[in-house]
Amino acid sequence: MTLEEVVGCNTTEKKMETVNQALEELLAAAQRRDCLTVGVYESAKLMNVDPDSVILCILATDEEDEGDIALQIHFTLIQAFCCDNDINILRVSGMQRLAEVLGETNAESNGSEPKDLHCILVTNPHTDTWKNQALEEVGSYCAESRCKNQWIPYISMQQR
Repeated sequence: MTLEEVVGCNTTEKKMETVNQALEELLAAAQRRDCLTVGVYESAKLMNVDPDSVILCILATDEEDEGDIALQIHFTLIQAFCCDNDINILRVSGMQRLAEVLGETNAESNGSEPKDLHCILVTNPHTDTWKNQALEEVGSYCAESRCKNQWIPYISMQQR
């Protein structure tokens, strides 16, 4: 391995860790502000009514979801809509960690239906300008990825 490869690997790994942490902070902050829409159908409805309020679309899957054709079709349509409306998109794996970050791990034990975490929208109401360092970090990562012709960046949420 050359020095460039070692330095490049470390830089990429640190960047992914930073973005991962920023995403978790962003989700927690958006949830506190009631700026999250959770679920494929709920997200599609919101984007149809008010696409300008959406600032980030998170599409989450794990390996077992890769064979779900209906979900993949929904993702394709949502991705196309987001690209047409200049909405940042992020593909994420690690549904269990995502559920932990959103406090959804006890839903089944409480007797309530678990939420569909496959699509999550972060919104910003038109009446409010929301400044958040984590949002800027995730947005910057999405923009950098587009510059590298990776239109839909991917991160893996790691268990802690």
